Amino acid sequence: MSTKQKNKNLTASTINHGGERSFIKENEKSLGFIALGIVVLVLLYFGYQKLYLAPRAEKASNEIFKAESYAQIDSLQKLAINGDGSYPGFEQIAEEYSNTPSANIANAYLGGLYLRQGQFQDAINALENYTSTGSPILDPLVIGLLGDAYSESQDYKQAAAQYKKAADIKSNNFTSPLFLKKLGLVSEAQNDFKGALDAYNKIKKEYPQSQEAAMVDAYIARAEAHL
Repeated sequence: MSTKQKNKNLTASTINHGGERSFIKENEKSLGFIALGIVVLVLLYFGYQKLYLAPRAEKASNEIFKAESYAQIDSLQKLAINGDGSYPGFEQIAEEYSNTPSANIANAYLGGLYLRQGQFQDAINALENYTSTGSPILDPLVIGLLGDAYSESQDYKQAAAQYKKAADIKSNNFTSPLFLKKLGLVSEAQNDFKGALDAYNKIKKEYPQSQEAAMVDAYIARAEAHL
């Protein structure tokens, strides 16, 4: 008899003969272990959050400000990445304070800084370590930066996938048309003029007030000319 059939018979017996107490008695040891396991997991989770993650998150937050200030100055961006000897850079923060919000932000910064320095694979590695925060602006921008890194590496298929994701993840008049335009451009680079046209038309139809919409007719005409 199959396990599924046994379960059906057990259920029927329980309903017909009031055997619920019998079922619990037969399985009380297993149920006890499961309940104990759940309690242990909950305690471990909250202990991990309170005793390990919270202090690390606070320390990382206190240390990241210097790297952020260096990131704003072109000539000091290497200090932002590597640190200055007194304060850690984004690389150290991302590595030493993983699973904290500051490490997540550090990965986003690293991706952008590596891109500016032409270190495209390093940018990809950093940006792929970023975890979504739910931000309607930051999340699409980071995904779009990942698309830029793939595009600069001439991996247009991956770039297109990231641009599409960035455009769709949090629809808004700022990031969505920006990455739709980039999606159109990398689609053209792959001779996918139908895909490019779809991206450009979406800008015109859904984001008519955006900056990208002001010039999108020229892109539409160019894509149509290749169809």
